Amino acid sequence: MHQPATPHPDVEFFGRHVLVTGAASGIGRALSLRLLALGARVSALDLDTSALAGLAWDADGIGEPDALCLQSVDVGDAAAVETAIAAAEQQHGPVQYLSCVAGVLQMGRIVDLTDAQWLRVFNINTTGVFNVCRRVARSMIEQGRGAIVNVSSNAAGTPRAGMGAYAASKAAVTQMSACLALELAPHGIRVNVVSPGSTDTEMQRAMWRQGSSLDTVLQGDAAQFRLGIPLGKIATPDDIADAILFLLSKRAGHITLHDLRVDGGATLDQR
Repeated sequence: MHQPATPHPDVEFFGRHVLVTGAASGIGRALSLRLLALGARVSALDLDTSALAGLAWDADGIGEPDALCLQSVDVGDAAAVETAIAAAEQQHGPVQYLSCVAGVLQMGRIVDLTDAQWLRVFNINTTGVFNVCRRVARSMIEQGRGAIVNVSSNAAGTPRAGMGAYAASKAAVTQMSACLALELAPHGIRVNVVSPGSTDTEMQRAMWRQGSSLDTVLQGDAAQFRLGIPLGKIATPDDIADAILFLLSKRAGHITLHDLRVDGGATLDQR
């Protein structure tokens, strides 16, 4: 069990309401625990109730009492999102920071994908971000402040064989976030994107079970037109959480419309 954190009241996130989707595992879990340690009030949204219970267990003793609000919700369901965020705001007040991390992987050649597979990945990865951002942005406009960081992927700008649905859904998130940033800038609200590369999460391990491997990721695969990772390692969830925290924070106070790739140099062809 983690040791209780003793955040100082001057810490930026202390007492602030931060909403995180996909909060129960991987990057979202790492981000939620880091925020709690900084004294934030965290609303953790995820569809996986058992994983949410695990997050609550790991968060015990971190941050202030009752700082963690758990909401089981399908982000692709707009009505459910409205209900979950209303409940979160009832407990913690208006959302001041948002990070949309929830996402699913769908492998397969485009010609082999079913309608259901295509629609599912877009419903969660793209429509889910739309549903949450739309609801939270309306509240942020009323406050006249806020910061949003959406998690996309370096696959949004680099073609990946067998990842057409996933890459397309993330490309839509990246462009939607940029448009949202333009619309919210006059209200003092910043919107940015973090685009991870290969990260040590269950999603990455699922890819390995479907024919990829750590060595292929690090070294590249000419047959799949894929470059390797110059740093020679994959990211940890905390690596990505660091980037999200920076873009949410006042240190990034003059940054909006930005897409920060955190991939160890894997998309060097996009320089």
